[in-house]
Amino acid sequence: MHRFIVLLAVIVAGTFTSGEAQERDRMPPIPADKLTGAQKKAIEEFKAARSTDISGPFVPLLRSPEVMSRARAMGDYLRFQSSLPPRLSEFVILLTARRWTQQYEWNAHQPLALKGGLRADVVTAIADGRRPSAMAEDEDAVYTLWDEVQRNQSVGDPTYARAVAKIGEQGVIDVLGITGYYTMLAMVMNTARTPLPDGVKPPLAPLPR
Repeated sequence: MHRFIVLLAVIVAGTFTSGEAQERDRMPPIPADKLTGAQKKAIEEFKAARSTDISGPFVPLLRSPEVMSRARAMGDYLRFQSSLPPRLSEFVILLTARRWTQQYEWNAHQPLALKGGLRADVVTAIADGRRPSAMAEDEDAVYTLWDEVQRNQSVGDPTYARAVAKIGEQGVIDVLGITGYYTMLAMVMNTARTPLPDGVKPPLAPLPR
């Protein structure tokens, strides 16, 4: 009996090697026959607004359909209609994804950042957890604003004045809005352990703590 218990323990331990147990999706897609009326409505509204089915953070968010719908509405503006050019909005998204080591977020937005005109060396520095060198002036102003509010939970006058000069007051609010929005999505996905698409390896290495 003792040998059987030991063997069983070895088998169980082997089943969960390499952190596999920690990577299992806690909030997978809800089967269609289990959806509530409010969840079905939220899905239909999402499809009407985005012309696609829910995925990524919206899968766990569907557990609270009102939160999902309101988050989607905010994302409709912050991702697609903000005052920032894609180069800067995607820059802020990547900074936020890197801070939270949010693999799904990074995987989705790294190609969009490059397509939007963010230089590859800037993207690589963010992935490495470094302040990029030789950024464009507006990128440097946005990075300084983003970094300062993250570290100090406030922004000094010189940083604020420079950001306003480069992207305007609306731009400052949009940077903060994007940061907060994608922080929320990162928190949701890190908690739910939302998986990457099939066959995609985690693009970000853990940062030292």
